[in-house]
Amino acid sequence: MRETEPAEPTFVADVDVSWRGGVVAGLAGGAVMAAVMLAMNPAPIEVAIPSLYGLAPPASGAAGLTIHLAHGAVLGVVFGGLTGAAGITASRGKLLGAGVAWDVLTWVVLAALVMPAWLSAVGSPASPPLPNFALPSLLWHVVYGVVAAAVLPSVAEL
Repeated sequence: MRETEPAEPTFVADVDVSWRGGVVAGLAGGAVMAAVMLAMNPAPIEVAIPSLYGLAPPASGAAGLTIHLAHGAVLGVVFGGLTGAAGITASRGKLLGAGVAWDVLTWVVLAALVMPAWLSAVGSPASPPLPNFALPSLLWHVVYGVVAAAVLPSVAEL
């Protein structure tokens, strides 16, 4: 007798997400996010992100990109760990939904609250208002989440 197909096709079954897989997924999400940011408004990469660490323009674009990608890698590890622990890597839909939810959360907490407070504390000229619920930033974060979630299953077990 032939087995029938499962009701929901599996994307990745019972995957333990390694920290390395989270790094790769986070770097992929961060790279695409940076490309969209640079196309729409390079100031966050070139000024705001380096200012978090006391780096100032004009020679801070490469530093900002490097820092942005490092943040993306760390957040990718957390995202991979959370989705792996929750067992939602088995479904493309659930994983993509988790990617969007994760990055709406990181947008609210990190981009809208922590970053403006941090930039103000270090006296950055790029300090936005607190809170800073900028819609382009939400778009950039959702792009990160979708890309990281799409890449994660392919690299989860690195």
